[in-house]
Amino acid sequence: MEFNETMKINLEFDKSQEVRDIVSRVYDALKLKGYDPISQIVGYILSDDPTYITSYNGARGLIARIERDELLEEFVKTYVKNL
Repeated sequence: MEFNETMKINLEFDKSQEVRDIVSRVYDALKLKGYDPISQIVGYILSDDPTYITSYNGARGLIARIERDELLEEFVKTYVKNL
């Protein structure tokens, strides 16, 4: 086997999967606590106020690991992909 080509690692896939996993866990935590997850997540994205996200099951800490622009980018990519 020859190694003439440079290998490329696709970290975008890994980041996208991490964002999806975190959003799923945050969504579930908000739902379990009786909140409307969509409204709460939108409020968080628009305001950058972490109190829109419950601390239940570590959801607030999880969502803080993702930049808001990354969240929005992932939402738009998913939306456009499902048109």
